[in-house]
Amino acid sequence: MAAANISAAGPVSIYFSPNGGAEHAVVDEINRARLRILVQAYSFTSPPIYEALAAAKARGVDVRILVDKEARDAGFKGAGARYDMAKGIPLLVDEIGGSGIAHSKVMVIDAATVITGSFNFSRQAETTNSENLLVFHSSVELVAAYTKAWQVRASRAVQY
Repeated sequence: MAAANISAAGPVSIYFSPNGGAEHAVVDEINRARLRILVQAYSFTSPPIYEALAAAKARGVDVRILVDKEARDAGFKGAGARYDMAKGIPLLVDEIGGSGIAHSKVMVIDAATVITGSFNFSRQAETTNSENLLVFHSSVELVAAYTKAWQVRASRAVQY
């Protein structure tokens, strides 16, 4: 996919870990969602994040999750994806060929917010790791670019 040149990204909130509030920021953005949440993640193990996604689904938000192929391994620790699938959230597996992994960490919320950065959606990312999280607000162009990227990957994915 070609690079996207975005002229203005709108207001941006920045968080750093450990203990920088990134997990709380993600949960807050999920809780504000009204229409749709697209998640692209290698895996996620943060109970507050997957509980918030399940609650969003329960209140009628269209939640879709795209994870790496390793999520199928029974020994894989990215259990959040399996939890969300059990709550009725569609789960797609990104089948990158060879030794590559689907390592994006992105959420696109409604038509206004993009969450990205190195922050894995995990407790360890919030409490132990050195991570960063960017929350872009009110950026239609950025939302369109990330939505398109999500759709391209999802079109090649398979149901969990």
